Amino acid sequence: MAMAMASDEGEDEVINTINTTPLVDVMLVLLIIFLITIPVVTHTIPVKLPAERNQPYKTKPENVTIAVNKDGDIFWGTQFIADTDTLLDRLKEVSVQVPQPEVHIRGDQNTRYEFIGKVIVTAQRAGIAKVGFITEPPAKGG
Repeated sequence: MAMAMASDEGEDEVINTINTTPLVDVMLVLLIIFLITIPVVTHTIPVKLPAERNQPYKTKPENVTIAVNKDGDIFWGTQFIADTDTLLDRLKEVSVQVPQPEVHIRGDQNTRYEFIGKVIVTAQRAGIAKVGFITEPPAKGG
């Protein structure tokens, strides 16, 4: 019986310490999350962003439209241009007009950059100040 009493006393002992390891782990995770998110929140500069507006561009009749197809062929409006020297001569003629017309480039989406680059360089050599690209408007999503 004496042994039975001793084992009963051992089971009745209360552990007076609290395991703080899970508490420390949770606090460290929260601290890391806090340190990561606070700089993102506090370092934003208040700016008023522009509203989206995409209006179709109206081509003025005096503007020059140059098209480049996927094979690299250059067209002035609908007229075929044989090479960049001919294009340079035509662009020099219109570059002296006042006001100077804009040059709009319509490049096929499968055209190599090299062909478009040649047209841009030719326009720069001719002294054209404004060169733009014509693209398809985005599809209206619903």
